[in-house]
Amino acid sequence: MSEVQPIHIIAEAGTNHNGRLDKAKSLVDVAKRSGADSVKFQIIYPWGLYLPGDYEYGHYDIKEVIRIREEGMLEDEEYVELADYCREKEVAMSASVFDQRGIDLLLKFDPPYIKTASCDLNNLRFLRQLAETGKKMVVSTGMSTLADIEKTLKELEKVGDLDLVLLHCVSVYPAKLAQANLPFIETLLSNFGYPVGFSDHTGDSLAACMALAKGATWFEKHYTEDRTQTGFDHAYAMEEDGLSQYVADLHEAQQALTAGDEKLSEAELYTRKRARRSIYAARELKSGERITDKDLLVVRPEGPLDADQIDMVTGSVLVRDVKQYQPLRFEDFSEA
Repeated sequence: MSEVQPIHIIAEAGTNHNGRLDKAKSLVDVAKRSGADSVKFQIIYPWGLYLPGDYEYGHYDIKEVIRIREEGMLEDEEYVELADYCREKEVAMSASVFDQRGIDLLLKFDPPYIKTASCDLNNLRFLRQLAETGKKMVVSTGMSTLADIEKTLKELEKVGDLDLVLLHCVSVYPAKLAQANLPFIETLLSNFGYPVGFSDHTGDSLAACMALAKGATWFEKHYTEDRTQTGFDHAYAMEEDGLSQYVADLHEAQQALTAGDEKLSEAELYTRKRARRSIYAARELKSGERITDKDLLVVRPEGPLDADQIDMVTGSVLVRDVKQYQPLRFEDFSEA
């Protein structure tokens, strides 16, 4: 078998704990049971992300947005306890961060990577701060053109060698499969040379498996304990059964895309034994007879002579008697 390209599946808990440590721990348990490679939260301090005051904010009421964000925060001390819980459960933990305070907190936990949201793809000051930490960066690219991504990478590369993953992302919540723009994964791979992943906002695993076939090796999927809860991300997140199936589907797809040294597996060889046709005697045949086409059956199951060897049998002379329905062998003939 060829070497399997490793994949990393991020269980994106975000802020779906709704500001409760017990729910955050439960989400860690869900990620563990699902088989995800890491769990990721969002460390959001509202005043490190939003402008204070009253202003137009799309179809949202900005005051309501801030209220939900403030109520959905964990305290720094609770993140410390959450990180300890993840270590106890042997689940790698990281987070998306949005300001220097978030960076400083997350670094205390020695995360395997630091995630940046699509909204910060052009936030060069912030991204430089992250690059200077030397940690692996997982960078979402939603709402960005190829030129936007190129500009950001050129600036970050001035900091030094980067340990970076680009996540292809379509910032629509939820996104339909037809909106996933999966060929852009190949564009990212060919243009920049960094590992590429897929931040998946679709409803099932189909887009992710297609992304895997396009070369994606990192996957991020939002999940929740209960989609009916209030909050920004619950409605389009997967519940536990869906997340577990998502992880299983990706690993099965990974195996399906792994080339074997031989085409035929043991399972397929087993099927061939009953499904392939071979050559049998259509009637009782006597030694000395010359075989004609009407003397032969080409039927299941697989036997000593394959169906494609019929031309070697027809016209040959038997050197022994053969009973009706007996499989024919080359040693039954004087010439073949």
